[in-house]
Amino acid sequence: MNGYRITVIGVMLALGVSAFAWNYDAVGATTEQMVQLRTGAEFAKKWRNGLRLSIGEELRFNLYDMETGISAKKVTIDTTYGASFYKSYTSFALAYTHPEFYYLKPDAGYTLRLLGNKGWSDPNEFLRHRVFFGLTASYKADIAKIYLRERFVCDMRTDSVNVLEKNQYNWTLRSRLGTEFIVPGKPVKPYLWLELENTLNAPEYQRKNGHQFINHVRTQAGVKWRLTKLSSLDFFYRFQYGYDRDINITKNKGYIQLTEQTTYLHAIGVTYNFD
Repeated sequence: MNGYRITVIGVMLALGVSAFAWNYDAVGATTEQMVQLRTGAEFAKKWRNGLRLSIGEELRFNLYDMETGISAKKVTIDTTYGASFYKSYTSFALAYTHPEFYYLKPDAGYTLRLLGNKGWSDPNEFLRHRVFFGLTASYKADIAKIYLRERFVCDMRTDSVNVLEKNQYNWTLRSRLGTEFIVPGKPVKPYLWLELENTLNAPEYQRKNGHQFINHVRTQAGVKWRLTKLSSLDFFYRFQYGYDRDINITKNKGYIQLTEQTTYLHAIGVTYNFD
């Protein structure tokens, strides 16, 4: 009986700690609407042993950016307009396809991200590092190829952060389901994919109801146009829904502020591929 009481008390204490973590002194909400232009290029080299090395560069420009709402600090977010450089992504990736297991492809890589809205005085502010690794399973039929990709992503910061508010090393899982359509006799290949991104190690106060959460939903439709045997252009439209929980904690956890940030992003772009 004593053991039962101790167990019940322990559960109640655990629930009390969790409930405390979900109580915030100030709560706000903001909504951001964005329209972007994206352009880039990727160069790849394949070897007969199944290895494929790719190097890519992508530039992102904001054509329209409007943010409205009230933050947890009770400050109204102003509405802004204008076209500007937003981000650049420089990526290196290595993939492998085994002759007997061609439907399974592991890959890994590194991406250097340059942030255009953080100023240019401190590299720790405008540079971000990312590593990723994953596995893609695919099935090819006569008119289409269907694939599922599971990818682990780690975003690393080199600036100083409060670990109660955000991570120095932030892990997420991206799950993408897509299909590519084959048009016989035509140099075009339409495609469509949907991707869910889930947090894996969000700090305690950032979690939603005490749990990790889906922070991005992306869908993209496009068409790949084969120019030559080795080169092609990829025209696409992407819609992205983003959800984030921005935390601000004063000294000694005396005051905890939460701002729920929702983002709706529309992006059009074109990428050149040489493979």
